Amino acid sequence: MPTFSEIPGQDHIKTHFQKAIASHKVSHAYILSGEQGMGKSALASAFAQILLCESGNLVPCCTCHGCKQVMSGNHPDLIRVTHEKVSISVDDIRSQINDTISIRPYNGSYKIYIVPEAEKMTIQAQNALLKTIEEPPAYAVLILLTANPDSFLPTILSRCIQLKLKPLKDSAIRDHLTEKLRVSESKSEIYAAFARGNMGKAVRMAQSEDFQILCEELLHMLKNIGSMDISILLNYIKKIKEEDRDLYECLDFMQLWYRDALMFKVTKDANLLIFKDEYSAINEMSQRTGYDGFENILQAIEKARIRLQANVNMELAMELMFLVIKENGI
Repeated sequence: MPTFSEIPGQDHIKTHFQKAIASHKVSHAYILSGEQGMGKSALASAFAQILLCESGNLVPCCTCHGCKQVMSGNHPDLIRVTHEKVSISVDDIRSQINDTISIRPYNGSYKIYIVPEAEKMTIQAQNALLKTIEEPPAYAVLILLTANPDSFLPTILSRCIQLKLKPLKDSAIRDHLTEKLRVSESKSEIYAAFARGNMGKAVRMAQSEDFQILCEELLHMLKNIGSMDISILLNYIKKIKEEDRDLYECLDFMQLWYRDALMFKVTKDANLLIFKDEYSAINEMSQRTGYDGFENILQAIEKARIRLQANVNMELAMELMFLVIKENGI
């Protein structure tokens, strides 16, 4: 289990928690919001470990009984709410929070409840939780983790301190991948750009053999797209779909590729490239394609995304996109 110092970025949230602990003003209810993979659970767990550490410092000692229990996932005063169905029901909230919160902490001063995917709470579940948030015991701390705070009742939002995770800088993700996971610099550049500030997503990509194969296949297609017939390109996409790969990720990758080429055309600076290993292909493409051409291609990729979201036939949406790409000299 990582401590604050081991969690990249999110300094505004770490500082808030540390100030709250130092001033003895820990709130009874928090909402940590951010997309999956950004570190909500890690931050909540690190915060809980500080509160349950027997040293009383702002940095957990990691050696006391409380810390060891937290790190092993067996601390009786740290409860993670689980659910077996699609939604978190009123029974889940009652049985795991409301029915136990009146029992004082076994050790220390706090009893902490972490609710992952809290946006899945039904309205009834939120109303049941609201009663606890309105009149919590002095020792209780509730931490709701969510990708969508808009799903909460206004009364829940108004009674919680809301902390929103921020996307990390590409450089922070790149450094983490190269230093901690020993990923090559060239691949780290791609994963960092592709993850758009989401460390968890970058790590998953770096550790996924399937994603690396997908990258290689897409690169081969993009570098040879000018000489490929539309039917061959569509076969590529069909293959990707049949292998249950994410078409939206493919479109993201294509956008990244053409934005890289456009950036190089504007700046002529190879150091700014994400696809540094593909300098020759990008240089050649930037010379034969105009600014308008790149803009048309990027718009076509975005239109393909919109069509797919509107359930337009996949082959038609992709064919229209490929026609624009070929018409614009790629």
